Amino acid sequence: MPSVSRETASERIALDGVDVRLENLEGGYSVCFESHTADADLAGLFRGLPDDRAQVPRWGYVIEGKVGFRFPDREETYRAGDAYYVPPGHTPVHYAGAELVEFSPTEVLAETIPVVMANLRR
Repeated sequence: MPSVSRETASERIALDGVDVRLENLEGGYSVCFESHTADADLAGLFRGLPDDRAQVPRWGYVIEGKVGFRFPDREETYRAGDAYYVPPGHTPVHYAGAELVEFSPTEVLAETIPVVMANLRR
């Protein structure tokens, strides 16, 4: 696949307050186009993963708004115009109005999504 956009991404995950468009790219990486319409601390969605934290490394860019990531010893916040890398061992904090593009290894993301979805169903 030579390119993908929010409009052409093949998968969609729509939850209360967040819309994610996802595409698995060649080379073992996935891209997520995210829109957030509500503030949310998503720590509870990662219960069951090691340390109850996301183990997915993320490379991203904030188009609008801001996004945060909590670690055991700190919190990092990125704002519109920031590019970032977030290592494994975090929980995301979403803010209404945020628009992001993130890249993650497809294999690790595929292990994470079922845990998140199971926690959502609880």
